[in-house]
Amino acid sequence: MTGTTGGEPGPPDEPDIAGLAEEIDRVERDAERRAARSVDFGGRALVISVAVFVLIVGLILPWMSGATGYEVLLGTGSGDAVGKASMVPRLFAATSVAFGVLASALALMTRRWVLTWVCALGGWFTSVDGVLAIWSRQSSQGDIGVGMVIAWVAMLVIATQWFRTAWSRPDPTAP
Repeated sequence: MTGTTGGEPGPPDEPDIAGLAEEIDRVERDAERRAARSVDFGGRALVISVAVFVLIVGLILPWMSGATGYEVLLGTGSGDAVGKASMVPRLFAATSVAFGVLASALALMTRRWVLTWVCALGGWFTSVDGVLAIWSRQSSQGDIGVGMVIAWVAMLVIATQWFRTAWSRPDPTAP
């Protein structure tokens, strides 16, 4: 006769139903927490990745006075690419590398919601800064290289995609 009588334990092959139910609940809670913190990009990941690549190409091309975006960022260019005239373009170069390249790569790798918001807000700040950089170059009668315009357009695309991704988070309280 198998079973328990008088406080004797059952056979060793009989599962502990209460323990299994508790373990299943714990695993489900952990999975829900992980899912709430991660994001599924879908096709936006490809669009963001291509835009980041275009941004890198824009940083390699000339921005002002023959200096590339990286030279403007580092302040190693020639002419007015190293003086006061380069302050706003230098800020644009720094924020485009920080938010457009580094933060975007980190967010794509880790798939965290909080990083999508960092990229979205930083991307829009960088886009506005790009407009100011182009405007400041035009108003000071400086030349604007094709790289600065390409970098600005790439940042617009990156910021738009990050905002669309950040706002796509489903309501965790919905049934």
